[in-house]
Amino acid sequence: MTRYLGIDFGTRRIGVAVSDELGITAQPLPSLEPSSEQEALSVIQGLVDQHGVLEVVVGLPKNMNGSIGPAAEAALAFARRLEEGGTAKVTMWDERLTSRAAERLLIEADLSRAKRKRHVDQMAAVLILQGFLDRYHRQQERSS
Repeated sequence: MTRYLGIDFGTRRIGVAVSDELGITAQPLPSLEPSSEQEALSVIQGLVDQHGVLEVVVGLPKNMNGSIGPAAEAALAFARRLEEGGTAKVTMWDERLTSRAAERLLIEADLSRAKRKRHVDQMAAVLILQGFLDRYHRQQERSS
């Protein structure tokens, strides 16, 4: 059984989600608001250890034309440091429009603007991880 951790990396807040033990569904964890990157890396490694995570999926916020901008560069650098200092494999996941999709879902759930702001990173992490899990399982079914 393998657990996965999803990360929606941001400079102020980091959304986090974890899969169930079968690696089928993603559930949100509380968003992180670390005071430094070192604190963020430490907390995420603690989550990896606590949940027995073997792979971390970090959202890669590419531009709509597929190019890599400053936010994607920051996410890639963070993912490199996470993999260098940790015990889990790190995979990047194209997350274009994930935050917008998360915002839409929260609006449909009728959350107030203040609550949406607190939960959008969490929901984005769930969408990143769930997209990764769905693709992984489709690939497993094809190879069977």
